[in-house]
Amino acid sequence: MRLSTAARMNRLFADGGCLDVAIDHGVCNEPSFLTGLEDMASVVKSLVEAKPDAIQMAYGQADLLQGEPGRDKPALVMRIDMGNAYNSSRHRVMWSMLQNHDEPIVGALEMDAACVVVNLFMLPDEPELFRQCVENISRVRASCSKYGMPLMIEPLVMLPNEVRGGYQVDGDAEKIVTLVRLASEMGADIIKADPTDDPEEFHRVVQAARVPVLVRGGGKEDLRSVLTKSAALMAQGASGLVYGRNVYQHDNPKAIVNALMAIVHRGVSGAEAWDIYNNG
Repeated sequence: MRLSTAARMNRLFADGGCLDVAIDHGVCNEPSFLTGLEDMASVVKSLVEAKPDAIQMAYGQADLLQGEPGRDKPALVMRIDMGNAYNSSRHRVMWSMLQNHDEPIVGALEMDAACVVVNLFMLPDEPELFRQCVENISRVRASCSKYGMPLMIEPLVMLPNEVRGGYQVDGDAEKIVTLVRLASEMGADIIKADPTDDPEEFHRVVQAARVPVLVRGGGKEDLRSVLTKSAALMAQGASGLVYGRNVYQHDNPKAIVNALMAIVHRGVSGAEAWDIYNNG
């Protein structure tokens, strides 16, 4: 690993764990994702005060984080692709595209990001979308190697649209492990993976990755259940969490960050995290 890559990784994993709060949902072009993100300047300020390890953003909003004074603000994880897989209706043509095709990580370098993140979609009957993602990752991997930028790959196995309507994750452990293994083979430095339906199987995802695995949060759920599940997944060997709507769509994001940071960095149980949240 290049020194510059290791230095950026150290900004994310100061003590081996990382809580990354994702607020890059504007690139999904899905109205339901934007509830709670209407005033991005205010959201970023509140998250900087809450002090997660990292905040995940796209280029167009990253200045709000990097313009904050001080050296101890959260690291920037930059989303550098976009697509239409998150919409409630399936499109005639599904696509995923890098924001800068020729120089994929130039914006991340400009904004002093600690990491870039790219999707690896596996949708039923959408081989062309999958091919586009593989091509995107190949381009980004070459650029990351050239400039010493860590690459986070986000493998997403999704259910058919008609199963529950709209974008829904398939939590089948076999499918997740297989796609995570592909992400590892393509040279991921970090993998952001969906939780398995049975948290006790998540160690298989960690084993397949061979790099730090951050658990992806997905849609907003009952907070106590989120904390319980998060602690169980961390106990299976995850290196951290990437949560968005389960943080920014709640009334007290700082209290949630405190509870999640305790799970990631101190290994507290879900019940202990719930108490931390209520006392926050």
